[in-house]
Amino acid sequence: MMLFTEVRGLPVVPSAAGAEPLGTVASLDVDVSSGGVSQVRLRGRRLRRETALAWEAVETIGPGTVRVRSGARPEPAPDGHDLLGHRVLTEAGTSHGTVLDVAFDPATGRLLAVFTTRGEVSPVRLTGLGDHALVVRTA
Repeated sequence: MMLFTEVRGLPVVPSAAGAEPLGTVASLDVDVSSGGVSQVRLRGRRLRRETALAWEAVETIGPGTVRVRSGARPEPAPDGHDLLGHRVLTEAGTSHGTVLDVAFDPATGRLLAVFTTRGEVSPVRLTGLGDHALVVRTA
């Protein structure tokens, strides 16, 4: 198990020996319907703009680095939402706090738990993520 906050800021390095880092992890994008990480967003070393790699490009995470397939090249980052700090609402519109962190399996990208200011939320309860909030099923 690993937390989103543990991954932020880690260098992203191709697995080829001697390869230069592609950047550092800015955030992880989530696909609510599959319940897993879909992309790794990076801040580039030179251009300082965000790019993204598909989760499938990740070989390993840790210790202290994210290793990706040697041929993986970051693409311009699509619109997305950083789950950390996002407001959480139930389907009925009741506030369930703010996302503090997310636990996930670093081998598969599968979400294990969402930690909010009002407690833990199971990933099976996630129904949507938008500009305004993360929406969860009522417990």
